Amino acid sequence: MAAGPRYLIGVDGGGTGTRVRLADIDGRLLGQGEAGPSALGQGAEQAWRHVSQAVAAAAAQAGIDQLDPAQCAIGLGLSGVSIQAQAQKFLDTQPGYALLALDSDGWTTVLGAHGGQPGLVIAAGTGAIGEALRRDGSRAVSSGWGWIGGDEGSGCWLGLKAIAHVQETLDGRAAEGALARAVMAVAGSDRVSILAWKAAAGQTGFAALAPLVFETAEADPLAARFVAEASAELQKLAAALDPQGELPLALSGSIARRLEAHFPAALRGRCVPVQGDSATGGLLLARQALAEKRTQGRQQ
Repeated sequence: MAAGPRYLIGVDGGGTGTRVRLADIDGRLLGQGEAGPSALGQGAEQAWRHVSQAVAAAAAQAGIDQLDPAQCAIGLGLSGVSIQAQAQKFLDTQPGYALLALDSDGWTTVLGAHGGQPGLVIAAGTGAIGEALRRDGSRAVSSGWGWIGGDEGSGCWLGLKAIAHVQETLDGRAAEGALARAVMAVAGSDRVSILAWKAAAGQTGFAALAPLVFETAEADPLAARFVAEASAELQKLAAALDPQGELPLALSGSIARRLEAHFPAALRGRCVPVQGDSATGGLLLARQALAEKRTQGRQQ
């Protein structure tokens, strides 16, 4: 009988980078590595190249010269797995791992945050999404529709509201206050400048305005209102994922952490520190897949 995998690998792959945790079969951490983006929307070839680079870096840290994929169970939480064609191409080109489990980076974030136990995560930084593992074992996801017409309560969403307010101010449709002045110092104070800034900003540029909303909230009632609206959006997200209000809540991302102070006491009381990140969740995903495979083997 062939020996099973000797190592576990957990991968967190998104549009800006890839992080890997390498552990022995009992889950003891051996090494960590990082590489470029592995979001599937940027291509399966690039995703595998960067995953392989991050795995090699983790193996080197662990003192392993060359890690054989055939000795590894790998769990990957990657952006873009919901598009079936992308995910299938990635799976079809896997370099010989003994066992491979693929899911979204949102799901591995939930697993990592709560150590594989029931709970929900609200991630709000540039974008916003919530995912939950319920006590009956079912999964739920809410928001995360993207920054154009979605991701309510995110940094980008706040930035869009801030720039819209500046436009109203320049038109004479709204009074200028601390928020408008702060945004104009970044994006410009006339029509030509604002239009040029918007054309170049993209999601990241709009999200970079969000800190100005928080910084001016004490002096500007409109900024305070935007903060309250963002808090309300994340509260709605929590309610959609956990209608009974019983699951522990982990917050991820700079905006979510800043908005925690604006949650009602009952919701704040359910907030818990994250136990691990998405790469840690990838390790749990690999362990779960390995356990399922062993169970199936015993039943055959």
